[in-house]
Amino acid sequence: MDETPHAKITRKADLGDLTDGAGQDRTFDVVTDENDTLISAAKVIGTPVYNGAGERLGSIDSLMLNKRAGRIAYAVMSFGGVLGIGERYHPLPWARLTFDDDRGGYNIDLSPAELADAPHFTREDLERIDASAHGTALRDYYGTTSW
Repeated sequence: MDETPHAKITRKADLGDLTDGAGQDRTFDVVTDENDTLISAAKVIGTPVYNGAGERLGSIDSLMLNKRAGRIAYAVMSFGGVLGIGERYHPLPWARLTFDDDRGGYNIDLSPAELADAPHFTREDLERIDASAHGTALRDYYGTTSW
Protein backbone atom coordinates (compact mmCIF):
# COMPACT_ATOMS: atom_id res chain seq x y z
CA MET A 1 0.00 0.00 0.00
CA ASP A 2 1.23 3.51 -0.83
CA GLU A 3 2.38 5.18 2.38
CA THR A 4 2.65 8.71 1.00
CA PRO A 5 0.73 11.25 3.11
CA HIS A 6 -1.86 12.00 0.43
CA ALA A 7 -2.64 8.29 0.04
CA LYS A 8 -4.51 8.45 3.35
CA ILE A 9 -6.66 11.40 2.31
CA THR A 10 -10.11 10.08 1.56
CA ARG A 11 -12.27 13.05 2.54
CA LYS A 12 -11.97 16.81 2.56
CA ALA A 13 -11.83 16.76 6.37
CA ASP A 14 -8.62 14.67 6.19
CA LEU A 15 -6.84 17.69 4.71
CA GLY A 16 -7.23 19.65 7.95
CA ASP A 17 -8.02 23.34 8.25
CA LEU A 18 -7.44 24.94 4.86
CA THR A 19 -8.90 28.36 5.49
CA ASP A 20 -6.92 31.50 4.83
CA GLY A 21 -6.65 34.56 7.08
CA ALA A 22 -10.00 35.86 5.82
CA GLY A 23 -11.77 32.59 6.67
CA GLN A 24 -12.07 31.52 3.01
CA ASP A 25 -11.90 27.78 2.27
CA ARG A 26 -8.77 27.10 0.17
CA THR A 27 -9.25 23.33 -0.28
CA PHE A 28 -9.66 23.73 -4.03
CA ASP A 29 -6.28 25.49 -4.27
CA VAL A 30 -4.52 22.57 -2.58
CA VAL A 31 -6.33 19.76 -4.38
CA THR A 32 -5.75 21.27 -7.84
CA ASP A 33 -2.13 22.28 -7.32
CA GLU A 34 0.20 19.25 -7.43
CA ASN A 35 0.93 15.84 -5.94
CA ASP A 36 3.39 13.06 -6.80
CA THR A 37 1.82 12.23 -10.17
CA LEU A 38 -0.53 15.10 -11.04
CA ILE A 39 0.11 18.78 -11.66
CA SER A 40 -2.22 21.65 -12.44
CA ALA A 41 -1.86 23.03 -15.97
CA ALA A 42 -1.58 26.46 -14.36
CA LYS A 43 1.65 25.35 -12.67
CA VAL A 44 3.09 23.95 -15.93
CA ILE A 45 2.81 27.33 -17.69
CA GLY A 46 6.12 29.14 -17.33
CA THR A 47 8.08 25.99 -16.45
CA PRO A 48 11.50 25.92 -18.13
CA VAL A 49 12.37 23.44 -20.89
CA TYR A 50 15.93 22.09 -21.19
CA ASN A 51 17.73 19.94 -23.75
CA GLY A 52 19.81 16.86 -22.96
CA ALA A 53 22.92 19.02 -22.41
CA GLY A 54 21.12 21.00 -19.70
CA GLU A 55 20.77 24.15 -21.83
CA ARG A 56 17.60 26.10 -21.23
CA LEU A 57 15.65 26.20 -24.50
CA GLY A 58 12.61 28.20 -23.41
CA SER A 59 9.54 27.81 -21.22
CA ILE A 60 6.07 26.32 -21.51
CA ASP A 61 3.70 28.97 -22.84
CA SER A 62 0.54 26.85 -23.06
CA LEU A 63 -0.84 23.32 -23.27
CA MET A 64 -3.04 22.17 -26.11
CA LEU A 65 -5.60 19.53 -25.20
CA ASN A 66 -7.24 17.07 -27.55
CA LYS A 67 -10.80 17.59 -26.38
CA ARG A 68 -12.04 14.43 -28.10
CA ALA A 69 -9.32 12.07 -26.84
CA GLY A 70 -9.17 13.71 -23.42
CA ARG A 71 -5.39 14.13 -23.16
CA ILE A 72 -2.64 16.65 -23.78
CA ALA A 73 -1.70 16.81 -27.46
CA TYR A 74 1.30 19.08 -27.14
CA ALA A 75 2.94 21.80 -25.08
CA VAL A 76 3.76 25.11 -26.72
CA MET A 77 7.22 26.34 -25.75
CA SER A 78 8.19 29.97 -26.17
CA PHE A 79 11.73 30.42 -27.41
CA GLY A 80 13.98 33.44 -27.98
CA GLY A 81 13.01 37.03 -28.46
CA VAL A 82 13.23 40.00 -26.16
CA LEU A 83 10.13 41.42 -24.48
CA GLY A 84 7.94 39.38 -26.84
CA ILE A 85 9.64 40.70 -30.00
CA GLY A 86 11.06 37.95 -32.20
CA GLU A 87 9.74 35.23 -29.92
CA ARG A 88 8.93 31.92 -31.56
CA TYR A 89 6.54 29.25 -30.36
CA HIS A 90 7.37 25.57 -30.74
CA PRO A 91 4.72 22.89 -30.31
CA LEU A 92 6.39 19.95 -28.54
CA PRO A 93 4.70 16.56 -28.30
CA TRP A 94 3.79 16.06 -24.65
CA ALA A 95 4.99 12.45 -24.79
CA ARG A 96 8.51 13.65 -25.69
CA LEU A 97 8.83 15.82 -22.56
CA THR A 98 10.12 14.35 -19.30
CA PHE A 99 10.11 16.13 -15.97
CA ASP A 100 13.46 16.67 -14.24
CA ASP A 101 13.03 17.12 -10.48
CA ASP A 102 16.58 18.42 -10.05
CA ARG A 103 16.11 21.23 -12.57
CA GLY A 104 12.45 21.84 -11.80
CA GLY A 105 11.65 21.77 -15.50
CA TYR A 106 10.99 19.60 -18.52
CA ASN A 107 13.61 17.95 -20.71
CA ILE A 108 13.37 17.28 -24.42
CA ASP A 109 16.18 15.65 -26.32
CA LEU A 110 16.67 18.36 -28.96
CA SER A 111 19.74 20.41 -29.77
CA PRO A 112 19.31 24.13 -30.48
CA ALA A 113 19.85 23.34 -34.20
CA GLU A 114 17.14 20.64 -34.16
CA LEU A 115 14.83 23.06 -32.38
CA ALA A 116 15.50 25.72 -35.02
CA ASP A 117 14.43 23.23 -37.73
CA ALA A 118 11.33 22.09 -35.82
CA PRO A 119 7.87 23.39 -36.71
CA HIS A 120 7.36 26.78 -35.07
CA PHE A 121 5.31 29.92 -35.40
CA THR A 122 5.17 33.53 -34.30
CA ARG A 123 2.44 35.14 -32.20
CA GLU A 124 0.97 36.60 -35.41
CA ASP A 125 0.88 33.14 -37.03
CA LEU A 126 -1.52 31.92 -34.34
CA GLU A 127 -4.44 33.61 -36.09
CA ARG A 128 -3.65 31.94 -39.43
CA ILE A 129 -2.68 28.39 -38.46
CA ASP A 130 -4.30 25.60 -40.44
CA ALA A 131 -4.76 23.01 -37.67
CA SER A 132 -4.73 20.05 -40.05
CA ALA A 133 -1.51 21.06 -41.85
CA HIS A 134 0.05 22.09 -38.54
CA GLY A 135 -0.69 18.69 -36.99
CA THR A 136 0.75 16.92 -40.03
CA ALA A 137 3.98 18.96 -39.80
CA LEU A 138 4.37 18.05 -36.13
CA ARG A 139 3.74 14.36 -36.75
CA ASP A 140 6.21 14.34 -39.66
CA TYR A 141 8.97 16.11 -37.72
CA TYR A 142 8.66 14.33 -34.38
CA GLY A 143 7.44 10.99 -35.68
CA THR A 144 4.57 10.99 -33.22
CA THR A 145 1.24 9.34 -33.74
CA SER A 146 -1.84 11.41 -34.34
CA TRP A 147 -3.40 13.06 -31.31
